Amino acid sequence: MSTDLAARLSGEEREPAWRAAPETAPAARGAHVDFLSIKARLHSRLLDEIGERSMFGSGEDAIAVAVQDFVARVLATEDVPLNASERERLADELTQETLGLGPLAPLLADPAVSDILVNGFDQVYVERFGRLIKTDVRFRDDEHVQRVIERIAARVGRRIDQAAPMVDVRLPDGSRVNATIPPVSLDGPTISIRRFGRQRLRREDLIRFGMFTREIFTFLQHAVVARKNILISGGTGAGKSTLLGALAEAIPDHERVVTIEDTAELILDQDHVVRLETRPPNVEGRGVITARDLVINSLRMRPDRIIVGECRGAEALDMLQAMNTGHDGGMTTVHANSPRDALNRLETMVLMAGLDLPSRAIREQIVSALHLVVSVRRFDDGVRRVDAVAEITGMESGTPLLQDVFRFQQTGRNGRKVVGSFLPTGIVPKLVHELRDKGVEVPLEIFQRQDGGARG
Repeated sequence: MSTDLAARLSGEEREPAWRAAPETAPAARGAHVDFLSIKARLHSRLLDEIGERSMFGSGEDAIAVAVQDFVARVLATEDVPLNASERERLADELTQETLGLGPLAPLLADPAVSDILVNGFDQVYVERFGRLIKTDVRFRDDEHVQRVIERIAARVGRRIDQAAPMVDVRLPDGSRVNATIPPVSLDGPTISIRRFGRQRLRREDLIRFGMFTREIFTFLQHAVVARKNILISGGTGAGKSTLLGALAEAIPDHERVVTIEDTAELILDQDHVVRLETRPPNVEGRGVITARDLVINSLRMRPDRIIVGECRGAEALDMLQAMNTGHDGGMTTVHANSPRDALNRLETMVLMAGLDLPSRAIREQIVSALHLVVSVRRFDDGVRRVDAVAEITGMESGTPLLQDVFRFQQTGRNGRKVVGSFLPTGIVPKLVHELRDKGVEVPLEIFQRQDGGARG
């Protein structure tokens, strides 16, 4: 971030001042306060003008042109006390404010930023390369933060107020925005932005970044091609969706894929992809469309594959039933810290369907539907890695049986960086024999332990 940008974004405004700063303020700070207050006044007039012209439903390009015309007209016809550099900045900053991003626009333009977290008007953090860093970006006050939230929500037909103090929306670039205001957030409005690139990370990128080895991906790729059902587990920000997108590379181009997500973020290569997205209730509390509704509907859409971006609730039952009734090759993710925890979490979500099924029946559904569980984790050095690849092999005494095929074993540290290896456990999965029966040859050497042994 440049010195000028940091200074511009770190200023604060005490009292609106159109003509001059308070005489007691230092000259540099007074000039900065003047710029902020003048911009705020002009922005208020600009919003009124755009509203009168009924342009809020227009595209971003049209609004940007309207902003440029407004600024040019004001600077040409009015005595605005700004210097040359401030005049050049004015149009860009008013455009950013009007389109809803405000002071956050420079952060969203930084490709290294994966998360933007606003805890308060003067507390803005970003995540870069797995580390949280406090920035110099500031809003004027809590009201400024709330106005930005309201504009973001309004652009997608949503509202946020005391009656509905939380909102979850998606920006045009695919980034997911969650915002809260009092009374649910006690210390003022908050904004959390999870960014998703226009170009997803591909298999080779993830191998280079150390998420998994080529041997692990070879095995998983064969499982995808053979239409095995895969569950990906991990914590928030562990890389579940990233891994899901990489695995989807192996889906044959001729297959019809239906994706179901709360917030559409998956980017797939295949041409024949139908993307479905849940919908929250409108301002009257109506019109909600749940993931479960979409899973049930997808079964009527002649899918070759159903991919549920994340199972959060009762849709888990319908997903398992689909996998058990001929819709093979499904993939989904859950929040859990290990393969065992993932199966327990899945069982809990099935119970949310309210059918009062016995635990044994649910576990039998899980065991017959799923073949592999892949656990991913973000380590404390910021690197996202596959923590374990486990195969579901059956049930014993009412408990699903899991056997690890690959594991990441940490051996030490090199400064901040975690040092370790992705190791096969020496077990040849039962899945390999099923794949061979279908004519899919998986090289057995990828399962050999470092001592050369392998058990099958």
